[in-house]
Formats: sequence, C-alpha cells, structure tokens
Amino acid sequence: MLILKKDDIKKCFTMRDAIETDKEALEIYSEGKAKVPLRTNIDIDEKNGQNLYMPAYVGGNQAAAGLKIVSVYPDNISKGLPSVPATVITLDADTGELGAVIEGTYLTQLRTGAVQGAATELLARKDAKVGALIGTGGQAATQLEAMIEVRDLEEIRIFDIDFSRAKKFAELMADKFNKNIYPCQTAKECVENADIITTVTTSKRATFNDEWVKPGAHINGIGAYTPEMCEIPCETIKRAKTIVFDTLDGVWQEAGDFIQPLNKGEISKDMITGELGQLVAGKIKGRTSDDEITIFKTVGTAVLDVYIADKIVKKAQANGYGHEFELN
Repeated sequence: MLILKKDDIKKCFTMRDAIETDKEALEIYSEGKAKVPLRTNIDIDEKNGQNLYMPAYVGGNQAAAGLKIVSVYPDNISKGLPSVPATVITLDADTGELGAVIEGTYLTQLRTGAVQGAATELLARKDAKVGALIGTGGQAATQLEAMIEVRDLEEIRIFDIDFSRAKKFAELMADKFNKNIYPCQTAKECVENADIITTVTTSKRATFNDEWVKPGAHINGIGAYTPEMCEIPCETIKRAKTIVFDTLDGVWQEAGDFIQPLNKGEISKDMITGELGQLVAGKIKGRTSDDEITIFKTVGTAVLDVYIADKIVKKAQANGYGHEFELN
C-alpha cells in the first residue's frame, strides 16, 4: 500500500498532467463506462460533524476504482485542525486490493482546477489575454494556475468580498507565477473586458452582472454546488451560445445557477450543448466564433477523483515518491 502526501503529489503530477487526465476521465464518463453510486452522508451529531463517502469505478483500457472520503467538522478549527479533511483511497481495479491512501484536499484542488483548465482550453478564445478570478478561497490557486497553463494571459484580475484577502492572494500568486496579477476593489473592475471569467465562491447570488460580460468571453462556474448557490447571472446564460457541463446529471441536481432559472421557466434544458467529455471526444461543437459567449459549469464527480488518483499513484510509483507499507 502506498501513502501519498500533498508534497508527493506536487513533485510527480503537474497541472498539465491533471488537465489531460481530467479530459480522459470525463470522456470515459460521457461514454457510459463509469459507475458512480449516490454519495453516502453520515451525520455525526454528537461531534457536530458529517462524513461523506463517494465511490466510483472508471472502466476502459485504464480502469480505476476507489473512494473519496470528505469529513466536515467545523469545530476542528478551534483544535488547530482542518475543518474539511479529505482522503482518497484507490483499489486495484483487477483484484480489488487496496492500492493507495492519498491526501485528498490538494488532490481535489488539483483536479478541480484542471477540469476548468480543460474546459477553458477547449472553449475560450485562442487569443485570450485578460483573466478574471472571483474568490480567493482554497480552490483559487489551482484555478488561477489552470488558466495560466492553457492561455498566455497578460493580466489576471482578482476579486474577493474581502479586499485585503484579494490583495494578499494577488501578491502571492504574482510572485509564484511571475505574471501581472492584481486585486480589484469591485467585481465590475475585475470582470469588465475580461476574456476568461472564473468564479469560485459559495455565493447565493450572481457574483457579477451580465452587462459587464463582453462578447467573446468564456465563463467558468466552479463554486456553486447546491441548489441554493448561484454564481452566473441568468441573463448571461441566456446570451451564451455554447454551454457545457462536467456532468449533465450532476449540474441539474446540484447547481443553483441552472436549477433556479430552470424552475422559473427562464431557461430550458435544450439550451445546454452537452458534457465536457463529449466535447473532448468531438461529439459536440465548442466555440464557433470569436464573439460568442461560452460557459462551463462543474459541480464535480468522484470519477475525477478516482481516475486522477490512479494516475498519480502510477506516476509516483514509477518515480519513487511516497511511502510503501505492507498490511500483511
């Protein structure tokens, strides 16, 4: 059994590796070769906690199986511990034997950034130069890295409801990536004339106004993952020509950006172009003009966690990273 920590993952698996892996995983999913049972939630009331179990199997030539476990324990903060620890367990798809235990928080950040990178690579204008990032929480750094990986951006604007947090984040990222990255006082300043807009928050109302979105912009909705949350304005959804989801079932069940206007009769399901895996496979069309608005929406799926975990394990083993333990 292999144990992989965050640093092990960083040493052996790049953002480009993750982007290509996410493309493969979602293509397999869209072909109907993956099995993703419903998530199991167990409330631990006496500890003010909750444990979430998300298994998946990904078929095909490079089959992968495993389980992601996420715990939500708000009281951990007072104990100096992570409030949302995560772990991914991989199994040998051929034998069912335990393969690896992997630090899941960074793995989740990496695969979530990468799925946005995959969508941006396929949907944004090739000549995109200005990026906008709304939200500076735990997912923000890999979201920024993915945008930079797939487009040669000349400037990236950062907005957060807490300007001091946006300022600190922008300074750290500018040093890390050697790019022109700066904080904005308002969401309008951040979004206006941006070629790529990525929003990664838990907001319950749109994080920007439709009139700020220029023709030709590409938008990534990353943060809203419950029916109550919303990041993308309904008006922008109606203006978009191409709208792609990570998984159709997942977004229609969980993403308030689309559930709310659908329930109000403001949009219809036939406005959605299809899934990212279908776009990767060339089964649906992406951007067809420089002036059209494109949208990508993700709520995540255990398929991504399990498939990327399997690839990370194989690469770590090939390069001698991690710690091996014998259970017998």
